[in-house]
Amino acid sequence: MQTAIAFIVIFGSLVFFHELGHFLFAKRAGIMVREFAIGMGPKIFGMTKGETVYTLRLLPIGGYVRMAGDDLDSVELQPGYRVGLLMNEDNVVEKIILNQNSQHPNVLFLEVERADLERELWIEGYDEDENLVRYNVARTASIVENGKETIIAPYDRTFNAKTVGQRSMAIFAGPLFNFILAFFLFLMMGLLQGVPTNESLPKIAQVADSGVASAAGLQRDDVVTAIDGNKISTWEDLSQAIQAKMGQAMVMEVERQGERLTFELTPNIVENDKGEKVGQIGIYAARAYEKSPVKAVAYAGELTYETATMIFKAVIKLVTAQLSIDELSGPVGIYKYTEEATSYGIFNLMFWAGALSMNLGIMNLLPLPALDGGRLLFFGFEALRGKPIDRQKEGLVHFVGIVLLMILMIVVTWNDIQKFFF
Repeated sequence: MQTAIAFIVIFGSLVFFHELGHFLFAKRAGIMVREFAIGMGPKIFGMTKGETVYTLRLLPIGGYVRMAGDDLDSVELQPGYRVGLLMNEDNVVEKIILNQNSQHPNVLFLEVERADLERELWIEGYDEDENLVRYNVARTASIVENGKETIIAPYDRTFNAKTVGQRSMAIFAGPLFNFILAFFLFLMMGLLQGVPTNESLPKIAQVADSGVASAAGLQRDDVVTAIDGNKISTWEDLSQAIQAKMGQAMVMEVERQGERLTFELTPNIVENDKGEKVGQIGIYAARAYEKSPVKAVAYAGELTYETATMIFKAVIKLVTAQLSIDELSGPVGIYKYTEEATSYGIFNLMFWAGALSMNLGIMNLLPLPALDGGRLLFFGFEALRGKPIDRQKEGLVHFVGIVLLMILMIVVTWNDIQKFFF
Protein backbone atom coordinates (compact mmCIF):
# COMPACT_ATOMS: atom_id res chain seq x y z
CA MET A 1 0.00 0.00 0.00
CA GLN A 2 2.87 2.39 0.79
CA THR A 3 4.36 1.76 -2.64
CA ALA A 4 1.02 2.24 -4.39
CA ILE A 5 0.39 5.54 -2.60
CA ALA A 6 3.94 6.74 -3.27
CA PHE A 7 3.65 5.79 -6.96
CA ILE A 8 0.31 7.59 -7.38
CA VAL A 9 1.54 10.72 -5.56
CA ILE A 10 4.85 10.86 -7.47
CA PHE A 11 3.46 10.08 -10.92
CA GLY A 12 0.47 12.35 -10.37
CA SER A 13 2.73 15.20 -9.24
CA LEU A 14 5.03 14.85 -12.25
CA VAL A 15 2.10 14.93 -14.69
CA PHE A 16 0.34 17.73 -12.79
CA PHE A 17 3.36 20.05 -12.82
CA HIS A 18 4.12 19.26 -16.46
CA GLU A 19 0.58 20.11 -17.56
CA LEU A 20 0.47 23.09 -15.18
CA GLY A 21 3.37 24.61 -17.12
CA HIS A 22 1.48 24.25 -20.40
CA PHE A 23 -1.69 25.61 -18.78
CA LEU A 24 -0.21 28.71 -17.14
CA PHE A 25 1.75 29.85 -20.19
CA ALA A 26 -1.19 29.16 -22.51
CA LYS A 27 -3.40 31.33 -20.31
CA ARG A 28 -0.66 33.96 -20.16
CA ALA A 29 -0.64 34.09 -23.98
CA GLY A 30 -4.42 34.51 -24.02
CA ILE A 31 -5.14 31.01 -25.35
CA MET A 32 -8.45 29.47 -24.30
CA VAL A 33 -7.83 26.19 -22.44
CA ARG A 34 -10.72 23.79 -22.92
CA GLU A 35 -9.58 21.05 -20.55
CA PHE A 36 -6.86 20.36 -17.96
CA ALA A 37 -6.69 16.56 -17.60
CA ILE A 38 -4.67 14.32 -15.29
CA GLY A 39 -4.62 10.76 -16.61
CA MET A 40 -5.93 9.35 -19.87
CA GLY A 41 -8.99 7.39 -20.93
CA PRO A 42 -12.49 7.58 -19.43
CA LYS A 43 -13.29 10.49 -17.13
CA ILE A 44 -13.90 9.60 -13.47
CA PHE A 45 -14.19 13.15 -12.12
CA GLY A 46 -14.69 16.58 -13.64
CA MET A 47 -15.47 20.14 -12.61
CA THR A 48 -15.87 23.32 -14.64
CA LYS A 49 -14.37 26.61 -13.55
CA GLY A 50 -14.59 29.52 -15.95
CA GLU A 51 -13.93 28.32 -19.48
CA THR A 52 -11.88 25.26 -18.44
CA VAL A 53 -12.97 21.75 -17.47
CA TYR A 54 -10.66 20.09 -14.91
CA THR A 55 -10.80 16.29 -15.17
CA LEU A 56 -9.29 13.23 -13.53
CA ARG A 57 -9.15 10.25 -15.87
CA LEU A 58 -8.89 6.51 -15.31
CA LEU A 59 -5.45 5.57 -16.66
CA PRO A 60 -2.50 7.12 -14.74
CA ILE A 61 -0.22 7.21 -17.78
CA GLY A 62 -0.09 10.92 -18.57
CA GLY A 63 -2.29 13.95 -18.97
CA TYR A 64 -2.97 16.81 -21.34
CA VAL A 65 -4.03 20.43 -21.71
CA ARG A 66 -6.53 20.82 -24.56
CA MET A 67 -6.28 24.28 -26.08
CA ALA A 68 -8.76 26.02 -28.36
CA GLY A 69 -7.91 25.55 -32.01
CA ASP A 70 -7.14 21.82 -31.84
CA ASP A 71 -8.39 19.74 -34.78
CA LEU A 72 -11.21 18.26 -32.67
CA ASP A 73 -12.14 21.60 -31.17
CA SER A 74 -13.86 23.42 -34.02
CA VAL A 75 -17.63 23.31 -34.59
CA GLU A 76 -18.85 24.11 -38.09
CA LEU A 77 -22.45 25.09 -38.77
CA GLN A 78 -23.18 23.69 -42.20
CA PRO A 79 -25.80 25.26 -44.50
CA GLY A 80 -29.20 23.72 -43.82
CA TYR A 81 -28.63 23.18 -40.08
CA ARG A 82 -31.66 24.11 -38.02
CA VAL A 83 -30.50 25.71 -34.77
CA GLY A 84 -32.03 27.59 -31.90
CA LEU A 85 -30.69 31.00 -30.86
CA LEU A 86 -30.89 32.62 -27.44
CA MET A 87 -30.32 36.36 -27.53
CA ASN A 88 -29.30 38.89 -24.91
CA GLU A 89 -30.97 42.26 -24.39
CA ASP A 90 -28.84 43.78 -27.18
CA ASN A 91 -30.14 41.18 -29.64
CA VAL A 92 -26.72 39.46 -29.79
CA VAL A 93 -26.56 35.65 -29.81
CA GLU A 94 -25.49 34.17 -26.46
CA LYS A 95 -26.28 30.51 -27.11
CA ILE A 96 -26.57 28.40 -30.25
CA ILE A 97 -28.65 25.28 -29.57
CA LEU A 98 -28.00 22.39 -31.96
CA ASN A 99 -30.86 20.24 -30.66
CA GLN A 100 -34.06 21.16 -32.49
CA ASN A 101 -36.32 20.02 -29.67
CA SER A 102 -35.40 22.83 -27.28
CA GLN A 103 -38.35 23.99 -25.19
CA HIS A 104 -36.81 27.29 -24.11
CA PRO A 105 -39.56 29.99 -24.37
CA ASN A 106 -37.29 32.68 -25.87
CA VAL A 107 -35.51 30.55 -28.47
CA LEU A 108 -35.44 31.74 -32.09
CA PHE A 109 -35.17 29.04 -34.72
CA LEU A 110 -32.95 29.57 -37.71
CA GLU A 111 -32.00 27.53 -40.77
CA VAL A 112 -28.30 28.26 -41.18
CA GLU A 113 -27.10 29.70 -44.47
CA ARG A 114 -23.63 30.88 -43.41
CA ALA A 115 -21.77 31.47 -40.18
CA ASP A 116 -18.45 32.81 -38.94
CA LEU A 117 -17.79 31.81 -35.33
CA GLU A 118 -14.06 32.58 -35.34
CA ARG A 119 -13.21 35.97 -36.81
CA GLU A 120 -16.19 38.31 -37.45
CA LEU A 121 -18.61 36.38 -35.20
CA TRP A 122 -21.98 36.31 -36.96
CA ILE A 123 -24.58 33.81 -38.08
CA GLU A 124 -26.90 34.18 -41.07
CA GLY A 125 -29.91 32.17 -42.12
CA TYR A 126 -33.65 31.98 -42.70
CA ASP A 127 -36.07 32.55 -39.84
CA GLU A 128 -39.45 30.88 -39.48
CA ASP A 129 -40.96 33.42 -41.89
CA GLU A 130 -38.25 32.48 -44.43
CA ASN A 131 -36.60 35.90 -44.17
CA LEU A 132 -32.82 36.00 -44.54
CA VAL A 133 -31.49 37.52 -41.31
CA ARG A 134 -28.08 38.00 -39.73
CA TYR A 135 -27.23 38.18 -36.03
CA ASN A 136 -24.00 39.09 -34.30
CA VAL A 137 -22.55 36.43 -31.97
CA ALA A 138 -21.06 37.33 -28.58
CA ARG A 139 -17.40 36.48 -27.96
CA THR A 140 -18.49 34.48 -24.93
CA ALA A 141 -21.34 32.69 -26.69
CA SER A 142 -21.67 28.94 -26.25
CA ILE A 143 -22.86 26.06 -28.40
CA VAL A 144 -25.28 23.70 -26.67
CA GLU A 145 -25.48 20.10 -27.84
CA ASN A 146 -27.24 17.34 -25.87
CA GLY A 147 -27.17 19.55 -22.78
CA LYS A 148 -23.41 20.15 -22.99
CA GLU A 149 -22.22 23.73 -23.43
CA THR A 150 -18.99 24.62 -25.24
CA ILE A 151 -17.80 28.22 -25.34
CA ILE A 152 -16.84 29.34 -28.83
CA ALA A 153 -13.22 30.36 -29.36
CA PRO A 154 -12.68 33.57 -31.32
CA TYR A 155 -9.63 33.17 -33.54
CA ASP A 156 -7.45 35.44 -31.37
CA ARG A 157 -8.05 33.03 -28.44
CA THR A 158 -6.84 29.95 -30.35
CA PHE A 159 -3.39 28.36 -30.17
CA ASN A 160 -2.55 28.84 -33.84
CA ALA A 161 -3.34 32.57 -33.72
CA LYS A 162 -0.44 33.25 -31.37
CA THR A 163 3.13 34.12 -32.34
CA VAL A 164 5.78 31.41 -32.71
CA GLY A 165 7.37 32.63 -29.47
CA GLN A 166 4.12 32.42 -27.50
CA ARG A 167 3.29 28.95 -28.83
CA SER A 168 6.85 27.73 -28.21
CA MET A 169 6.79 28.97 -24.63
CA ALA A 170 3.41 27.32 -23.98
CA ILE A 171 4.88 23.99 -25.14
CA PHE A 172 8.33 24.38 -23.53
CA ALA A 173 6.75 25.33 -20.19
CA GLY A 174 5.75 21.68 -19.54
CA PRO A 175 9.32 20.32 -19.39
CA LEU A 176 10.45 23.57 -17.72
CA PHE A 177 8.07 22.97 -14.81
CA ASN A 178 9.44 19.42 -14.47
CA PHE A 179 12.93 20.89 -14.05
CA ILE A 180 11.58 23.38 -11.49
CA LEU A 181 9.86 20.55 -9.58
CA ALA A 182 13.09 18.52 -9.51
CA PHE A 183 15.07 21.50 -8.22
CA PHE A 184 12.42 22.11 -5.53
CA LEU A 185 12.52 18.47 -4.37
CA PHE A 186 16.32 18.52 -4.18
CA LEU A 187 16.13 21.83 -2.31
CA MET A 188 13.72 20.35 0.25
CA MET A 189 16.14 17.45 0.73
CA GLY A 190 18.92 19.93 1.47
CA LEU A 191 16.76 21.95 3.87
CA LEU A 192 15.18 19.05 5.77
CA GLN A 193 17.93 16.41 5.73
CA GLY A 194 20.87 18.76 5.38
CA VAL A 195 23.71 18.95 2.86
CA PRO A 196 26.19 16.03 2.85
CA THR A 197 29.62 17.04 4.11
CA ASN A 198 32.92 15.79 2.72
CA GLU A 199 34.00 14.42 6.08
CA SER A 200 31.61 11.52 6.77
CA LEU A 201 31.94 9.32 9.83
CA PRO A 202 33.09 5.72 9.28
CA LYS A 203 29.61 4.54 10.21
CA ILE A 204 27.89 1.82 8.17
CA ALA A 205 24.47 2.88 6.87
CA GLN A 206 23.71 -0.35 5.03
CA VAL A 207 25.25 -3.78 4.48
CA ALA A 208 24.71 -5.47 1.10
CA ASP A 209 22.89 -8.82 1.42
CA SER A 210 25.46 -10.72 -0.60
CA GLY A 211 28.90 -9.36 0.21
CA VAL A 212 32.04 -9.83 2.22
CA ALA A 213 30.83 -7.57 5.05
CA SER A 214 27.53 -9.43 5.44
CA ALA A 215 29.30 -12.81 5.48
CA ALA A 216 31.71 -11.55 8.12
CA GLY A 217 28.90 -10.37 10.40
CA LEU A 218 29.04 -6.57 10.05
CA GLN A 219 25.77 -4.77 10.69
CA ARG A 220 24.09 -1.46 10.04
CA ASP A 221 25.16 1.35 12.42
CA ASP A 222 28.50 -0.32 13.19
CA VAL A 223 31.25 2.33 13.53
CA VAL A 224 34.65 1.26 12.18
CA THR A 225 37.43 2.33 14.56
CA ALA A 226 40.55 0.60 13.16
CA ILE A 227 41.87 -1.66 10.39
CA ASP A 228 44.92 -3.81 11.14
CA GLY A 229 45.52 -1.66 14.22
CA ASN A 230 45.51 1.63 12.26
CA LYS A 231 42.98 4.19 13.54
CA ILE A 232 40.04 5.06 11.28
CA SER A 233 38.44 8.49 11.80
CA THR A 234 36.54 9.22 8.56
CA TRP A 235 34.86 7.29 5.78
CA GLU A 236 37.66 8.40 3.48
CA ASP A 237 40.17 6.73 5.84
CA LEU A 238 38.08 3.55 5.70
CA SER A 239 37.81 3.62 1.90
CA GLN A 240 41.56 4.11 1.46
CA ALA A 241 42.32 1.26 3.87
CA ILE A 242 40.01 -1.11 1.98
CA GLN A 243 41.64 -0.16 -1.34
CA ALA A 244 45.06 -0.80 0.12
CA LYS A 245 44.03 -4.30 1.28
CA MET A 246 41.96 -5.47 -1.72
CA GLY A 247 42.42 -9.21 -2.21
CA GLN A 248 44.23 -9.45 1.15
CA ALA A 249 42.94 -10.44 4.57
CA MET A 250 42.51 -7.63 7.08
CA VAL A 251 41.28 -7.22 10.64
CA MET A 252 38.51 -4.65 11.16
CA GLU A 253 37.63 -3.29 14.60
CA VAL A 254 34.16 -1.81 15.08
CA GLU A 255 32.07 -0.34 17.86
CA ARG A 256 28.53 -1.67 18.20
CA GLN A 257 26.27 -0.18 20.89
CA GLY A 258 29.23 0.48 23.18
CA GLU A 259 30.81 -2.93 22.57
CA ARG A 260 34.09 -3.36 20.66
CA LEU A 261 34.14 -6.23 18.14
CA THR A 262 36.74 -7.60 15.73
CA PHE A 263 36.12 -9.11 12.27
CA GLU A 264 38.45 -10.65 9.72
CA LEU A 265 37.58 -10.25 6.02
CA THR A 266 39.13 -9.95 2.56
CA PRO A 267 37.93 -7.18 0.18
CA ASN A 268 36.81 -8.40 -3.25
CA ILE A 269 38.51 -7.00 -6.36
CA VAL A 270 35.97 -5.51 -8.81
CA GLU A 271 36.00 -3.08 -11.73
CA ASN A 272 34.32 0.32 -11.41
CA ASP A 273 32.56 2.30 -14.20
CA LYS A 274 35.93 3.56 -15.43
CA GLY A 275 37.35 0.05 -15.75
CA GLU A 276 39.64 0.51 -12.71
CA LYS A 277 40.16 -2.31 -10.20
CA VAL A 278 38.95 -1.41 -6.70
CA GLY A 279 38.38 -3.13 -3.39
CA GLN A 280 34.81 -3.75 -2.21
CA ILE A 281 33.29 -5.35 0.88
CA GLY A 282 29.61 -4.37 0.42
CA ILE A 283 28.96 -1.51 2.85
CA TYR A 284 27.48 1.96 2.36
CA ALA A 285 28.40 5.17 4.17
CA ALA A 286 26.28 6.87 6.80
CA ARG A 287 26.97 10.39 5.68
CA ALA A 288 27.20 13.45 7.89
CA TYR A 289 24.91 16.35 7.04
CA GLU A 290 25.07 20.09 7.59
CA LYS A 291 21.96 22.30 7.62
CA SER A 292 22.49 25.57 5.77
CA PRO A 293 19.85 27.29 3.56
CA VAL A 294 22.55 28.80 1.32
CA LYS A 295 24.33 25.47 0.85
CA ALA A 296 20.97 23.76 0.31
CA VAL A 297 20.33 25.96 -2.75
CA ALA A 298 23.78 25.14 -4.17
CA TYR A 299 23.24 21.46 -3.36
CA ALA A 300 19.90 21.46 -5.23
CA GLY A 301 21.59 23.07 -8.23
CA GLU A 302 24.37 20.48 -8.22
CA LEU A 303 21.93 17.56 -8.01
CA THR A 304 19.80 19.03 -10.81
CA TYR A 305 22.87 19.40 -13.05
CA GLU A 306 24.27 15.96 -12.21
CA THR A 307 20.91 14.25 -12.78
CA ALA A 308 20.42 16.03 -16.11
CA THR A 309 23.94 15.06 -17.21
CA MET A 310 23.34 11.43 -16.30
CA ILE A 311 20.09 11.32 -18.29
CA PHE A 312 21.67 13.02 -21.33
CA LYS A 313 24.48 10.44 -21.31
CA ALA A 314 21.92 7.63 -21.18
CA VAL A 315 20.02 9.14 -24.15
CA ILE A 316 23.26 9.38 -26.16
CA LYS A 317 24.06 5.74 -25.37
CA LEU A 318 20.56 4.73 -26.47
CA VAL A 319 20.85 6.64 -29.76
CA THR A 320 24.31 5.20 -30.46
CA ALA A 321 23.12 1.65 -29.63
CA GLN A 322 25.38 1.43 -26.55
CA LEU A 323 22.26 0.98 -24.44
CA SER A 324 19.76 -1.79 -25.18
CA ILE A 325 16.02 -1.18 -25.31
CA ASP A 326 15.77 -3.95 -22.68
CA GLU A 327 17.36 -1.53 -20.21
CA LEU A 328 14.52 0.99 -20.57
CA SER A 329 11.69 1.00 -18.03
CA GLY A 330 8.02 1.89 -18.31
CA PRO A 331 5.28 2.28 -15.67
CA VAL A 332 5.85 -1.24 -14.30
CA GLY A 333 9.58 -0.65 -13.88
CA ILE A 334 8.97 2.77 -12.34
CA TYR A 335 6.58 1.15 -9.86
CA LYS A 336 9.17 -1.45 -8.83
CA TYR A 337 11.93 1.15 -8.45
CA THR A 338 9.53 3.32 -6.43
CA GLU A 339 9.00 0.33 -4.13
CA GLU A 340 12.76 0.07 -3.65
CA ALA A 341 13.17 3.82 -3.05
CA THR A 342 10.33 3.75 -0.51
CA SER A 343 12.11 1.08 1.53
CA TYR A 344 15.12 3.41 1.97
CA GLY A 345 13.12 6.29 3.46
CA ILE A 346 11.53 9.59 2.52
CA PHE A 347 14.70 11.34 1.32
CA ASN A 348 15.58 8.55 -1.10
CA LEU A 349 11.99 8.74 -2.34
CA MET A 350 12.31 12.50 -2.83
CA PHE A 351 15.51 12.03 -4.81
CA TRP A 352 13.83 9.36 -6.96
CA ALA A 353 10.89 11.70 -7.62
CA GLY A 354 13.26 14.52 -8.58
CA ALA A 355 15.21 12.24 -10.93
CA LEU A 356 11.95 11.07 -12.55
CA SER A 357 10.83 14.68 -13.00
CA MET A 358 14.11 15.56 -14.72
CA ASN A 359 13.79 12.48 -16.89
CA LEU A 360 10.23 13.38 -17.93
CA GLY A 361 11.28 16.92 -18.81
CA ILE A 362 14.33 15.90 -20.83
CA MET A 363 12.62 13.04 -22.68
CA ASN A 364 9.76 15.35 -23.64
CA LEU A 365 12.24 17.78 -25.18
CA LEU A 366 13.65 15.17 -27.57
CA PRO A 367 12.89 16.28 -31.15
CA LEU A 368 10.55 13.36 -31.83
CA PRO A 369 7.02 13.51 -33.27
CA ALA A 370 4.19 13.76 -30.70
CA LEU A 371 6.59 14.94 -27.96
CA ASP A 372 6.97 18.57 -26.90
CA GLY A 373 10.40 18.60 -28.55
CA GLY A 374 8.84 17.49 -31.84
CA ARG A 375 6.36 20.36 -31.74
CA LEU A 376 9.13 22.82 -30.92
CA LEU A 377 11.06 21.50 -33.92
CA PHE A 378 8.12 22.34 -36.20
CA PHE A 379 7.95 25.83 -34.67
CA GLY A 380 11.65 26.21 -35.48
CA PHE A 381 10.98 25.29 -39.12
CA GLU A 382 8.11 27.79 -39.16
CA ALA A 383 10.36 30.56 -37.83
CA LEU A 384 12.97 29.82 -40.53
CA ARG A 385 10.45 29.56 -43.37
CA GLY A 386 8.37 32.54 -42.27
CA LYS A 387 5.17 30.49 -42.55
CA PRO A 388 3.77 27.42 -40.82
CA ILE A 389 4.08 23.92 -42.19
CA ASP A 390 0.82 22.48 -43.52
CA ARG A 391 -1.29 21.54 -40.46
CA GLN A 392 -2.47 18.27 -41.97
CA LYS A 393 1.07 17.12 -42.75
CA GLU A 394 2.25 18.10 -39.27
CA GLY A 395 -0.73 16.30 -37.73
CA LEU A 396 0.06 13.15 -39.71
CA VAL A 397 3.69 13.21 -38.52
CA HIS A 398 2.58 13.56 -34.88
CA PHE A 399 -0.01 10.78 -35.32
CA VAL A 400 2.66 8.39 -36.62
CA GLY A 401 4.84 9.45 -33.68
CA ILE A 402 2.08 8.64 -31.20
CA VAL A 403 1.59 5.18 -32.73
CA LEU A 404 5.33 4.44 -32.57
CA LEU A 405 5.53 5.69 -28.95
CA MET A 406 2.61 3.44 -27.98
CA ILE A 407 4.35 0.44 -29.60
CA LEU A 408 7.55 1.32 -27.71
CA MET A 409 5.56 1.61 -24.47
CA ILE A 410 4.02 -1.83 -25.00
CA VAL A 411 7.46 -3.39 -25.69
CA VAL A 412 9.05 -1.71 -22.66
CA THR A 413 6.15 -2.70 -20.41
CA TRP A 414 6.35 -6.32 -21.57
CA ASN A 415 10.09 -6.34 -20.89
CA ASP A 416 9.44 -4.95 -17.39
CA ILE A 417 6.85 -7.64 -16.69
CA GLN A 418 9.29 -10.37 -17.73
CA LYS A 419 12.15 -8.78 -15.80
CA PHE A 420 10.33 -8.29 -12.49
CA PHE A 421 7.77 -11.11 -12.42
CA PHE A 422 9.32 -13.96 -14.40
